[in-house]
Amino acid sequence: MLVLGVDPGLTRCGLGVVDGGPGRSASLVAVGVLRTPATDDVAARLCALERGVEEWISRHSPDAVAVERVFSQANVRTVMGTAQAGAVAIVAAARRGLPVALYTPSEVKAAVSGSGRADKAQVTFMVSRLLKLPDPPRPADAADALALALCHLWRGPALARMRAAAHGGQAVGKEPGR
Repeated sequence: MLVLGVDPGLTRCGLGVVDGGPGRSASLVAVGVLRTPATDDVAARLCALERGVEEWISRHSPDAVAVERVFSQANVRTVMGTAQAGAVAIVAAARRGLPVALYTPSEVKAAVSGSGRADKAQVTFMVSRLLKLPDPPRPADAADALALALCHLWRGPALARMRAAAHGGQAVGKEPGR
């Protein structure tokens, strides 16, 4: 299964594609960061992010998209930009009929490091180790996008089964990897 992880942000939006599945190790397919100038109008920035995410989806044909769930932060302006960038990724995936999963930072940290309180350096180290990368992905947004993709590889299928069970055994949406 190919998963596109998206670490949303207006200035830097991390993107990472990981391939993997049950019983096999994950491997890096692609990683990068979309950047938009803080001086540009927010509408132009969101359009640029949308074009970039669409291009990544077209190029890599992921089976699912994992996006960081926005949580409360002290800076409302940062939260709004992050939420808007995340929504762009969600819409781009939905337009293609791709399943989208949202994960909190704590869920992602726990999935890749074993601790929901891991710091950015620990997450980057574990992403590098899990994907057998010679150098850590930079900037942190790139590492976070890969961590989101890894989190979904490991948690997505189980979450889909739980949703199906909660709905009387009927599949809800497209199950990851199918």
